[in-house]
Amino acid sequence: MEKFQNMTKTAKGEDRASVRLNNLETLWFNTGTLCNLECKNCYIESSPTNDRLSYLTVDDVKSYLKEINEQDLKTKFIGLTGGEPFINPSIIGIIEEVLKADLEILILTNANRVLKRHRDALTKLKDQFGDKLHIRVSLDHFTPQLHDKERGAGAFERTMNELQWLYQNKFNLSIASRSLIDETQQDSVKGHSDALKKFDIDIELDQKLVIFPEMQSGKEVPEITTACWNILDKSPDDQMCATERMIVKRKGEKKPVIMPCTLLAYDDQFVLGNTLSDSKKDVFLNHKFCAEFCVLGGASCSSTK
Repeated sequence: MEKFQNMTKTAKGEDRASVRLNNLETLWFNTGTLCNLECKNCYIESSPTNDRLSYLTVDDVKSYLKEINEQDLKTKFIGLTGGEPFINPSIIGIIEEVLKADLEILILTNANRVLKRHRDALTKLKDQFGDKLHIRVSLDHFTPQLHDKERGAGAFERTMNELQWLYQNKFNLSIASRSLIDETQQDSVKGHSDALKKFDIDIELDQKLVIFPEMQSGKEVPEITTACWNILDKSPDDQMCATERMIVKRKGEKKPVIMPCTLLAYDDQFVLGNTLSDSKKDVFLNHKFCAEFCVLGGASCSSTK
């Protein structure tokens, strides 16, 4: 049997590790897989033509905000990802509904031309709700050469210009980068800091830079068994799916469904139902990303540092 085929058993027949939902601290909404860019190695294959996940509407989001309130779930953050959230026609309405529900919101964006049409609306929301509106900009590397290799010629300059506008207008900002080459955390922080200063941007990167491990690397990764928690000195409680869920709306379906996390958008075996109550199921780590990104990579998309 090949790896990652059986939900509860590994290829060697060992018991596969699972994670229990302890508390829904972060609820993610995938606003749709359409994107203005087609980046190399995008884990969700977003592009100008990939509509496998449809645009979420304001009503889609409101139903889950209502469930959070009615069940008193103590959710702290709402995350918006894509695709590119800022090309969803309902994006401003979605952001406003979340903030009106007295929840903090973290929006992931490539900040490549997509913010300009929303500047007035975003400024009003920032003035009203302050730092509860948190925008994380994807900067694959602090050098234009490596960033543009992933996202296309001129992408670095365009993203930095929009990041500069966000900084000048006092938005709550952070940067998401990736481990594209072998460099230390200290080198990465310094490199990003130097790059930002060229655009007169001064962000405390010790607190505002998240560096994610690369996925789809082609590396062989082990399956995570129940014994691995002690071997690796890891805890199931530290994994994303212990505190997070993601809402997606698959093309052709009327209702959104719930997935364990932001990384697993298409795999039917991870569909947990239509409501937050349905999603309180143990998640078996039957996917390469579970090992590569979460357990071994030690990463979390909702990290706000």
